Amino acid sequence: MLTDSHCHLASHRFHVDEVPGLIERARQAGVSRMVSLVTGLDDLAANLDIAAAHPEVSICIGIHPCNVHEAPDDAIKHLRIHVSDPRVCGIGETGLDYYHPAPDGWDEAAFRQRQRDFLDAHFQLAADAGLNVVIHTRDTQKDASFHDALAIYRKHAAKVRAVFHCFIGPEHHAREVIDLGGLVSFGGVATFKNAADVLTTAIALPAGSFMLETDSPYLAPVPFRGKRNEPSYVRHVAEHLAASRAEPLEELASETSAAASRFFRLDR
Repeated sequence: MLTDSHCHLASHRFHVDEVPGLIERARQAGVSRMVSLVTGLDDLAANLDIAAAHPEVSICIGIHPCNVHEAPDDAIKHLRIHVSDPRVCGIGETGLDYYHPAPDGWDEAAFRQRQRDFLDAHFQLAADAGLNVVIHTRDTQKDASFHDALAIYRKHAAKVRAVFHCFIGPEHHAREVIDLGGLVSFGGVATFKNAADVLTTAIALPAGSFMLETDSPYLAPVPFRGKRNEPSYVRHVAEHLAASRAEPLEELASETSAAASRFFRLDR
């Protein structure tokens, strides 16, 4: 059975009444587990409600880097309240986003520093709670956000594991994460014809070092590229990677689901 290790079921692009249907379609596609990511304090309650109603859904709690300017300085205190909730399986989505410009009233340097401060605080929260961290990185060019996030991860790697989700970097970057004890995760981008380097990385990595995701409602895989993504579509990612790795689909599904179960401690 498949695991969608990163989706956003409380996104505004999914009406609350649609969620049961999304989960049922995922189940029919062979997706037995989903991890929904909180992006700010404003969608925390909605994610908790979804996980309460649907036992196949667990959630990670965090402040997305694009939202740190809206979060209060004591946002981590608000997250800490929920770390022992059995619905919570990780900390995130956190990370560094150097792609989107700084919001009004912020200069670029200050906004990036706040992102780094929040990422470090998320790692500290994860260490205290015995959970792992989901990291977002994105750049307008090159890979500064990756290197900065990796440096922060390195400080905490003895106590916390991290996954660099929606990974689109080269193999040597993935190996750096794996060498620290972390994982990477591949989504719909790995199916894009113009993203051959991502697929090359996915083919090269050893079993157990990566997970699968949709990042839905974003980045739908082929043949749904450009449309709204949903957890059932992780099967298309799995089929594409299994064929490319010359590996049976059932084997890839088992390996990636086991990796997700260990990382998020879904069997606890």
